[in-house]
Amino acid sequence: MDRQMIFRVALRGDELLNNPRFNKGTAFTVAERKAFGLTGRLPSKVNTLDEQCERAYLQLQGRDSAIRKNSFLQSMKSQNFVLYYTLLSRHLRELIPIIYTPTEAEAISDYSHLFRRSEGLYLTFPDQDTMEQDFLEQTRGKDIDLIVCSDSEAILGIGDQGVGGIGISTAKAVIYSLIGGIDPSQSLSVVLDVGTDNEDLLNDHLYVGWPHSRIRGEEYDKFVDKFVQLVRKYFPRCLLHFEDFGVTNAQRLLKRYKETHAVFNDDIQGTGAVTLSCVMAAVGVTKTKLSEQRYIIYGAGSAGLGIARQLRDAIVSTDSLSEHEANKLFYLIDKHGLIKQSLGDGNIREDLKDFVRPDDEWAGVKENGAGEISLLETVKKIKPTVLIGCSTHASAFTEEVIKTMAEGCQRPIILPLSNPSKLVEVDPKNANDWTNGKALLATGSPFPPAKMPNGKDYIIAECNNALIYPGLGFGAIVSKSRRMTDTMIIAGARRLASLSPALKDADDALLPDFADAPQINFEVAVAVAEQAIEEGSADVTWTKEEARERVQKDLWLPIYGEYVYAKDGMM
Repeated sequence: MDRQMIFRVALRGDELLNNPRFNKGTAFTVAERKAFGLTGRLPSKVNTLDEQCERAYLQLQGRDSAIRKNSFLQSMKSQNFVLYYTLLSRHLRELIPIIYTPTEAEAISDYSHLFRRSEGLYLTFPDQDTMEQDFLEQTRGKDIDLIVCSDSEAILGIGDQGVGGIGISTAKAVIYSLIGGIDPSQSLSVVLDVGTDNEDLLNDHLYVGWPHSRIRGEEYDKFVDKFVQLVRKYFPRCLLHFEDFGVTNAQRLLKRYKETHAVFNDDIQGTGAVTLSCVMAAVGVTKTKLSEQRYIIYGAGSAGLGIARQLRDAIVSTDSLSEHEANKLFYLIDKHGLIKQSLGDGNIREDLKDFVRPDDEWAGVKENGAGEISLLETVKKIKPTVLIGCSTHASAFTEEVIKTMAEGCQRPIILPLSNPSKLVEVDPKNANDWTNGKALLATGSPFPPAKMPNGKDYIIAECNNALIYPGLGFGAIVSKSRRMTDTMIIAGARRLASLSPALKDADDALLPDFADAPQINFEVAVAVAEQAIEEGSADVTWTKEEARERVQKDLWLPIYGEYVYAKDGMM
């Protein structure tokens, strides 16, 4: 975007007022009103953006519930991008829970009853013969940098939501613009409507999606592949973000496409990256190495496996262990207990094979009646230094588990990451108390500070994906990277970790405050672009030394420009 902010605009009258990219509402100047035929369409007062924000915030406060506030903000987004994003940026911590989790989950679950207007591109399985035509209708004449898509099978902890998954695609795209600096007019939100297994939706006569059981297997793969090939054909340098795919598809699709396009799965890679940053900061405090830790990951779904792989890859990259050696540092636990050989192939997913523990390690360790080894027994045996929870098993990290862990290391790293807060594996206050303030803590949801034995407040870091994934994506976009490589993600994670307050004060938060997310993601984007150029993934002519300047230049900011009427087109 030209920093002079002067645009040649061909729209006039209602066309201009109804275009959220260019609409200014009451902020159109007198000269612009005359030039664009708006004088009689607006009240006479010309407002500043500050005045518009003040009015909009007062209107928002008049909504008496989170879901009504969500609806109000959705309406504002469809009217005026600059006002919408400015309002959000000025009240970031307050409004993120309104436009994203947890409120967006409520909006998605009731999507068909709340439906008012299209939010993006709806690609439906029975209409796949016209997919290319439908895709081009939505994207013709646009320079798309970001496509966020979901098949809606695993939405925000509430499961299969059918066509309502378009809501998570649009919410993620908003975060990319709000925190990452990606131009919202250059992003596309997509839902892949392959049916739903949600009986409540199938039995709801107001359901607006395809009322059919979820398509799986070869038919599903062909449908998804047709979409991905369209993206590759028409926007070969855009970032394709997969969101809230089910556990049987998420890792598989990421693996299938990551070598041929810049694809990213936030549930796997975003969660893994921000957790890696957290652990990097913690080992910086303890003055140890990633490869010197013993890791228990409680919960082996997409998030848990993504965290394990991200940590493993970072160990290989930074500490020069082989992948086989690094795998031995991890102990994964799911509903069957510790993942070990004797569970059998029927109870171990194919994608977990790297982390299966041999049975002979566990001779003499107490098992339950089904031959399963519990979290507590695993802690007793291996004396972990890092304990990560992504199980949604509330209070799974009991007092005995935490105290046993603390006996085996000086500063236990404990990351109960499950969302929402009611499902967290341990309240960080309890973990702090049970370790006498020794624990290095971060959670997936916001929690109040805990008290240290010396009376000081210990700030509980929020291990929030939004601290890193917008910057990872923006860095890949700016550098026009052909792929989102593991080394680019590690570079972004390392940059985030370097900004940890705990590196200056060991009893401070492991990650920066979420209120600083835009500045943090800018730094992440610079690191990713630098790495992309260094390793040859980028497709640009500028150098690594110019990365910071280029990221700054391409950063989209919600600022009104000056408009000049031009019949011959817009720029």
